[in-house]
Amino acid sequence: MSEAGGTIGPMVSSGGRAEASILHADLDSFYASVEQRDDPALRGRPVLVGGGVVLAASYEAKAMGVHTPMPGRDARALCRGSAVVVSPRFSAYTEASRAVFDVFHDTTPLVEGISVDEAFLDVGGLRRISGTPEQIAERLRRRIRDEVGLPITVGAARSKFLAKVASAVGKPDGLLVVPPGGELEFLHPLPVRRLWGVGVKTEARLADAGIETVGDLAALGEENLARLLGRGAGRHLYALSMARDPRRVETGRRRKSIGAQRALGRRIKPESDVEETLIAIVDGLGKRLRGAHRLCRTVVLRLRFDDFERVTRSRSLREPTESTAVILAVARGLFDEARPLIRERGATLIGLSLTNLCGHDAVQLVLPFEISAPGSAGGPGPGLHAAELDVAVDDLRTRFGRDAVTRGRLLHRHNGDDAPMLPD
Repeated sequence: MSEAGGTIGPMVSSGGRAEASILHADLDSFYASVEQRDDPALRGRPVLVGGGVVLAASYEAKAMGVHTPMPGRDARALCRGSAVVVSPRFSAYTEASRAVFDVFHDTTPLVEGISVDEAFLDVGGLRRISGTPEQIAERLRRRIRDEVGLPITVGAARSKFLAKVASAVGKPDGLLVVPPGGELEFLHPLPVRRLWGVGVKTEARLADAGIETVGDLAALGEENLARLLGRGAGRHLYALSMARDPRRVETGRRRKSIGAQRALGRRIKPESDVEETLIAIVDGLGKRLRGAHRLCRTVVLRLRFDDFERVTRSRSLREPTESTAVILAVARGLFDEARPLIRERGATLIGLSLTNLCGHDAVQLVLPFEISAPGSAGGPGPGLHAAELDVAVDDLRTRFGRDAVTRGRLLHRHNGDDAPMLPD
């Protein structure tokens, strides 16, 4: 492991890379950091983004035991009255994310975005023009600090998995390099929860078997792990415990899904309010889908309840669509199925994903090429007039803001920047 230049660890075989040239760059407490950047009075204080459910917490709040997601009431109690609660400003976070990714793409053309606040970067082959991976990572961190005003942690290794683990260990605001040959010495002392695929239940099951560290898991062997966790999980976790991850940084990969979710708070909301939130989400996703020139085949509804349990409902379409009306009809059908659960348990979060995306060229054209017949499922359907209406509304919202045109049912709702809608 290398931090500030030092290295440790014996040489081990790992892929074909000679250098730790895969970077995982991860912004620190992204939403909270943007709030502290934009309001100097918040710096050094425990900041909670979101009131009902904490969407993000500053490191000052995390030091007091706050985590996400957590009920705002519990988080404020942990902070003993010192917490500052702010409403989320998603337009500010989107702008900051774009600025950060501009720096990523200026560093290397090989960037694989994971979310709005993290990405993998392949800096292999840049030594002659940009220096060592560690020098590139340090310069990247400095640029994001100077140009965007945000702290970021970077992990560097010969594989994506280890780079991501390194960035997690290196937080906050750090740089951690796992040198070639030092992979197992870095990885094996870590707790098993650092491995992708180890959740709460798997961690407990491993603990019952006396396995607490990655080294313990590796020593157990693949066959014994398979007997304990199943063949697929055993093979996967053993490979990771031995630092085996051949995946490359992928660029230009088209997304297979898009989605958004909105926190509703702990106070029980009327069903009509939850449904209106779903409608607003559908309107936003329809615009994003058409902007990406994609069609969706499957609609997935996600709900989280007061006890943090989650359920999903999904439905696939006979023909892929980009029509807001069709997506809304399907989403409402899924919502109707979930109404009994919402009445009984109270939803604290609702989300929608459009999956199995495809391009227009993958669609078989069918007759007739006109508007859907009146009374057909989904309202007007993806016919000529409905498509023109979608495009016209998209154009108005792009030019004049998302609130320039809205549904009559949503007029009474506040749709400003503090509306807590999160992209998937």
